Amino acid sequence: MKRPAALKLSEVLEEIGMSRAAFYRMRARGEAPEITPLPNGHLRIHRADLDAWWAGLKKSA
Repeated sequence: MKRPAALKLSEVLEEIGMSRAAFYRMRARGEAPEITPLPNGHLRIHRADLDAWWAGLKKSA
C-alpha cells in the first residue's frame, strides 16, 4: 500500500506514540519535523520530512 505524501498531525502522533501536548512542546523547542500549515488551519507533515526527522533521532541516540 502506498503511503500518503502528507500526513495529518493525528496520524503522525499515533505513529510516533506521542501526545499532542508533548509534540507542541517539542515543536516550540524547534525539535519537531517540519510542518506545513494549510489555509484551513490544519497541519500536515510530509512523509519524507517525518522519515528524515526519525532517522536523525536514531543517529543522535
